[in-house]
Amino acid sequence: MKLQKTINSEVKLSGRGLFGGKESTVVLRPAPADSGMVFVRTDVSEAVRISIETVEHCLAAISALEIDNIVVEVDGPELPAPDCSSSEYVKALRAAGAVEQQAARKELAITEPISVTAGDSSIYALPYKDEALNITYDLDYGGHTGIGRQLFSCRVTADTFEKHLARARTFLLEVEARQFQAHGMGTHLGPRDILVIDSDGPIKNSYRWPDECVRHKIVDLIGDLALVGRFLTGRVVSYKSGHSLNHELARRLYEAAQRQERTTRFGTDAVLDIRQITKILPHRYPFLLVDKVIEIDGDRFIKGIKNVTFNEHFFQGHFPGTPIMPGVLIVEAMAQLSGLLFSQTLEHTGKLAVLLSMNDVKLRKAVVPGDQLVMTAEQVRSHKKTAQCRCTASVNEVVVAECEIKFMLVDDDKI
Repeated sequence: MKLQKTINSEVKLSGRGLFGGKESTVVLRPAPADSGMVFVRTDVSEAVRISIETVEHCLAAISALEIDNIVVEVDGPELPAPDCSSSEYVKALRAAGAVEQQAARKELAITEPISVTAGDSSIYALPYKDEALNITYDLDYGGHTGIGRQLFSCRVTADTFEKHLARARTFLLEVEARQFQAHGMGTHLGPRDILVIDSDGPIKNSYRWPDECVRHKIVDLIGDLALVGRFLTGRVVSYKSGHSLNHELARRLYEAAQRQERTTRFGTDAVLDIRQITKILPHRYPFLLVDKVIEIDGDRFIKGIKNVTFNEHFFQGHFPGTPIMPGVLIVEAMAQLSGLLFSQTLEHTGKLAVLLSMNDVKLRKAVVPGDQLVMTAEQVRSHKKTAQCRCTASVNEVVVAECEIKFMLVDDDKI
């Protein structure tokens, strides 16, 4: 069993923020087991725990040095960015030292492929037989001679991060730098402070490695993946990804971690199992058509499962010899899932989502015994008395039905 770690002593680091340029000081403090990485603003009237801008260099260093629990106090809206790299954070953490804590480390081994794409950019998390995170990044600036195409692979450990990645700096194309400064960002920086690259390479500066740009992209990626809150093992392959795609992959990995942990603890990956569902929905046999909920994002999005078996009562007459799930019941199943979505908000607690109308209903493919119906509902709008959502149902990732459903939200004792 690998144990969690925190730093051994408090350490400070000062400098200007990357974009705003305001001088700030960050204090890194030890934290108790299972508290994670916590950021605290101390420049406001009452200290608050919130997100702070430009945290990826700090997070990358914390993650690569395998620090699980730490408090990061900063007296401004942006962390200092000395050297525009992660190296000063590594030095500070090394100076602070590390100490093991009496709690098991939270880990996530990537067991199933996850992919995120946008345009010609993509990022993949893949299973890999190694007790570390392995990253391959393909940076393609083929149309820009100052950078070109760079490929770098590494096995992320504290030593490899410190030796081969931490000193890689943030970089901008010359046109991007001019645009940033025209909008009042980074006005305190010059080409000697940050890598500004034209068609011939760095302006008034030089690369620390010929492929410094791709190395810095890996630093950013490690920092973004720290948001998963677990020590990752597996392989990540990226092509031209940035923070947006990285964050989406981190979100998907976090959801995978939650499913694994629910399965380990409760024997099921359900966010809501059938016992919890029956406490929310009034439906009962033979009309309860949601078996479990596997994903919920507030009152915005929900994903649920209906396992279709030959024992369903409706197959007795629809149709003997050619059993097909009635389309109206597929729509009803999506409506029930939507009711579970809207029940998540406190405002709607104690209310029932009663079907008001259905629009753009499309039944695209037959659903038969043995199919697993994977349903989603995404909120379109929600008011005090009505709610509307867009629903889909799929089998083996092929959409079999979709519709928009509108509900009236009423007190259950007034029906």
